[in-house]
Amino acid sequence: MIQRKEYLNKLIAWREKQVIKVITGVRRCGKSSLFSLYIEYLKGTGVLDEQIISINLEDVEYENLLNYKELYEFIKAKLCKEKYTYVFIDEVQQCKNFEKVVDSLFIKDKVDVYITGSNAYMLSGELATLLSGRYVEIEMLPLSFVEYVNFTGAENRDLRKSFNEYLKFGSFPYVAILKKDEQIVKTYIDGIFNTIIIKDVAKRQGINDITVLESVVKFLCSNIGSPVSVKKISDTINSSGRRISVNTVEKYLRALTDSYIFYKADRYDIKGKQHLKTLGKYYIVDTGLRNMLVSGSSLDLGHLLENIVYLELIRRGYKVNIGKLSEKEVDFVASGTEGIIYYQVSATIMDENTLNRELASLQKIPDNHPKYILSLDDIMPNKNYNGIKLVNILDWLKEK
Repeated sequence: MIQRKEYLNKLIAWREKQVIKVITGVRRCGKSSLFSLYIEYLKGTGVLDEQIISINLEDVEYENLLNYKELYEFIKAKLCKEKYTYVFIDEVQQCKNFEKVVDSLFIKDKVDVYITGSNAYMLSGELATLLSGRYVEIEMLPLSFVEYVNFTGAENRDLRKSFNEYLKFGSFPYVAILKKDEQIVKTYIDGIFNTIIIKDVAKRQGINDITVLESVVKFLCSNIGSPVSVKKISDTINSSGRRISVNTVEKYLRALTDSYIFYKADRYDIKGKQHLKTLGKYYIVDTGLRNMLVSGSSLDLGHLLENIVYLELIRRGYKVNIGKLSEKEVDFVASGTEGIIYYQVSATIMDENTLNRELASLQKIPDNHPKYILSLDDIMPNKNYNGIKLVNILDWLKEK
């Protein structure tokens, strides 16, 4: 089992704190395995089997617990009276009105509740209303490059080769376990995609025309890192002979981001210090998934690198936007507890014109926050341009 130490340490830090721990993320990113790792940790500290209640609501064994009253009664009957009971409910959104169960458990003494979900919808309804300020969300992503390297033993091999594999096959944990047989990986990722589209998007939103939904997905995949408007998506699909309205596109985009398959980065006016509502960019949760969906197209290395950097910034806890400064664009404006950091991402900056273009966007920013250009170049033309640092992307990904 892959040791997801960063996420495990977060759960350990929140142990027995009076908040519900909600682990969210795309299917197969490792949420259930994280529960297994954490339960193993608890047992190592002396917690007994009888103190642990673990339920996966997608397991047919627990099908009768999809009724919230049955779920509550089942858990209540197993609670310890004198010791802490640790309650784990996997894929909790499968139970309608699950928030009533969670709320009832929350108010009991010595009950520590952990739940997972594969759809952000679970946090936008009654759960958020009932438990406002009483839960903490731990957003989980597939493997970081460091996790991938550590698990595959790639630190003993050529890092560039490992990164190419990471970029091509993606970062779902089980993909790292599979031998790099392209057809096997493609079949596995295709299965994940179909499950997400059917269970987490179409079924939940009542979408019947799966073909049009897939057209929206493929449009986003083909335009990773490019400004996207709802009207442009609608016009492109309509021009191919299928019919979809702007309102329907908006509904589909919301469903796709709710299922954690895509993330939206809004534009931010750096000079005016305000968020802009139009022409955001979409990034996919896994580059292997993108490559499977648009197989046969060009690798589009620059935008795939942007995608990798975007996800890594999210992992590191940043709020990420696209920067706008007059006619210039900054790839990422990352806001964190220590302030703002600006990033430009390019496959290479060895060409002088490319370097000057990337520098120009950052040089016009009227503040002294850190500024970086990330590229795959092993040898940089210079390490620093008036405070703008040039860093190899693999070195940056390996930073803590």
